[in-house]
Amino acid sequence: MRIFKTKVFSRFVKKERILDSQLAAAIEKIEKGQVDADLGGGVIKQRLSRSGQGKSGGYRAIVLLRFEDKAFYVYGFAKNELDNISPIELKAFKALAKEMLNYDDDQLKLAVDHGALIEVKK
Repeated sequence: MRIFKTKVFSRFVKKERILDSQLAAAIEKIEKGQVDADLGGGVIKQRLSRSGQGKSGGYRAIVLLRFEDKAFYVYGFAKNELDNISPIELKAFKALAKEMLNYDDDQLKLAVDHGALIEVKK
């Protein structure tokens, strides 16, 4: 499984001090069936814990995922700042998933080379 984060999500995790190892661990949990919320169309909402705290008051991440293939972290937010994404946002994430989950290796390399995507180091 290859894991990527968008440039915007990368700024979020840097600000919140969320490590790549935490992102990789969350994907491993999803692969084991521990999905917090499957929103359909390849869109998953997964909880990320704050350093030294639990998940319940932590962060939420929107992940575009195709099992055993690739995952993209595209949006993150603190639970205390936002309860959930809107139906309009969900529709946009599903459209984005439809596109991004079909990226081939050349498209992924191009996106990484241009800085639009950053591969998560496990």
